[in-house]
Amino acid sequence: MKKIGKIATFLSTNIGLIIIICSAIAFWKPETISWATQYTTIFLGVAMFGMGLTIKPADFKAILQRPKGILLGALAQFTIMPLVAFFLCKVLHLPTDIAVGVILVGCCPGGTASNVITYIAGGDVALSVGMTIVSTLLAPILTPALTYGLAGAWVEVSFLAMVLSVVKVVLIPVLIGIVLNAIFSKWVEAVKPVLPLISVVAIVMIIAGIVAVNKEKLLTTGLLTLTVVILHNVFGMALGFVVAKVFKFNYEQTTAIAIEVGMQNSGLAVSLATANFAANPLATLPGAIFSVWHNIAGSIFASVRRRKKNPVSPAENVAVEA
Repeated sequence: MKKIGKIATFLSTNIGLIIIICSAIAFWKPETISWATQYTTIFLGVAMFGMGLTIKPADFKAILQRPKGILLGALAQFTIMPLVAFFLCKVLHLPTDIAVGVILVGCCPGGTASNVITYIAGGDVALSVGMTIVSTLLAPILTPALTYGLAGAWVEVSFLAMVLSVVKVVLIPVLIGIVLNAIFSKWVEAVKPVLPLISVVAIVMIIAGIVAVNKEKLLTTGLLTLTVVILHNVFGMALGFVVAKVFKFNYEQTTAIAIEVGMQNSGLAVSLATANFAANPLATLPGAIFSVWHNIAGSIFASVRRRKKNPVSPAENVAVEA
């Protein structure tokens, strides 16, 4: 189990690279993984179930004990990212399909990858986990409501259908995981090292499948979508950082909030696009590309923040050069 845990940790911390490799294979040989798109909802549900298994009742107590940072993070998550998405879509005059996908990404809760990136950056991991939990539990209402209000400028959005989609693929799996963790805590503790591996596999399958079935569309719209995704992610992280600074949070908390705001549950965006916008097939692309990019950008940001927190002294530089 320890070996599996080490493998899971390695894959979790290098998920951006794993996604790039698997996406490249999917692009080169689409037939090997295109079947995965039929099971997008199941894969995301498995990932959310894995997240639920990591949540303990004590985590909710911790949320109540430090509500300021967690509530600010959740508020920033559901204001900065949706509004930045809407702004970019309008300013860049994006095609309808791409615009819907970008707004979907912006309206989703924080992704679990943010917790790993926060850990790497030396940020406040407990705060990061708390923000992810709160934003995920708020998602069944806020994600459909925000998408309805913002994406409605481009396409007709069924609020109820989206609520049911989020409940099915996010809320129910997470709640089942929480309940099982509370009842069978010893069993869950024993299999916990495997959980990150399951989540990584599920997310990689979702993204690789989307790349495989959209190979031709990526060749024509991939650069535009990548540009928008990069701007969306960078603006989100930067504004999250500024908000945390304005409210005078410390280094660790500021790092966690910036990462949490900039990193979305893009797998959910892909799933919602597949389930609710079948008439707009390109709407899945922003979520798929965001999944790749936000891990790369998050890792770079984490590296910069880690160096700032633990600068290398001149003596250490000499030792390294020697």
